[in-house]
Amino acid sequence: MASTILTKSLLGHRLIHSSFSLSHKTPQIFTSLFPWRTFQKRADPFHTSFKTSQWVQCVVGARANFSTQSLSLKEPVVSVDWLHANLGEPDMKVLDASWYMPDEQRNPIQEYQVAHIPGALFFDVDGIADQTTNLPHMLPSEEAFAAAVSALGIENKNGLVVYDGKGIFSAARVWWMFRVFGHEKVWVLDGGLPRWRASGYDVESSASGDAILKASAASEAIEKVYQGQTVGPITFQTKFQPHLVWTLEQVKSNIEDRTHQHIDARSKARFDGAAPEPRKGIKSGHVPGSKCIPFAQLLDSSQTLLPADELKKRFDQEGISLESPVVTSCGTGVTACILALGLHRLGKSDVAVYDGSWTEWGANPETPVDSS
Repeated sequence: MASTILTKSLLGHRLIHSSFSLSHKTPQIFTSLFPWRTFQKRADPFHTSFKTSQWVQCVVGARANFSTQSLSLKEPVVSVDWLHANLGEPDMKVLDASWYMPDEQRNPIQEYQVAHIPGALFFDVDGIADQTTNLPHMLPSEEAFAAAVSALGIENKNGLVVYDGKGIFSAARVWWMFRVFGHEKVWVLDGGLPRWRASGYDVESSASGDAILKASAASEAIEKVYQGQTVGPITFQTKFQPHLVWTLEQVKSNIEDRTHQHIDARSKARFDGAAPEPRKGIKSGHVPGSKCIPFAQLLDSSQTLLPADELKKRFDQEGISLESPVVTSCGTGVTACILALGLHRLGKSDVAVYDGSWTEWGANPETPVDSS
């Protein structure tokens, strides 16, 4: 199904491309890796390994050696200025992981075709998913994930920067997915595409169908794996991290055991059961013993991740201890990853995400539910 949608989209991408006029008619060629505007702003806190002499070389126009090793694995986001300065480096891939709620009526692949960060690949959140369940965009098997990202041209040596069309939203989900499968060199673009465009950086449209073909190939690879067919070549090797993903049974056990603090990223109204769930047939309320920190509280007005001190205040207000284990959930396992992203900035890199989240829990007639 996913590959069919992408194929249809591919057929129409030239029409879409010709009917929209971007602020820059041709893709920008970046002649300076470190534009002067970068140095007028506060240095990124994650960027710790460049020496002063290297910064001087950058200012006078020399090309600094790029390495994702220069990025701290403790910091989960990168700024648009950093990405602009390093765009096009051979060992770095940029992924557009835009995804929207059904009621938003936005088409991420069409929006990607109209405008995306130059060179970015499209990562289909709904397509690169478990094909054996009716639950939305559940984590695929190791084999399926490896086949899909290999079809996108991603290798283990690559550093990845993931963004989305809202700021920080679905990109956090893809950040988490790569970490679940053992890839640590992945970061979210702070503020996403809106911040990129607000900073005056260029976007490009799909003048070439290569990225769309790769996205289609990724969806086809997923389907082949679940149909038992051979796929290849495989350029990405997974190393599953089971402690980062939870099942319904683990959440159910945690109600009694209380080994983990459970945080729900949905709105307070949904958590309290005062607002109906957006999907039919889903109970209202929350998992007994869980606490509510709506994901939006971790972002500022420009949809960038709050500084560490402000993030800590948010978690402190709900009595969340950074010294104890945490599991997060939401509606379908997307915004729960924003909570994990925020906790990662605070040095807590072992946060589990309940993959099925409320869509699975609320649809099960045997799961207990509390409401306020």
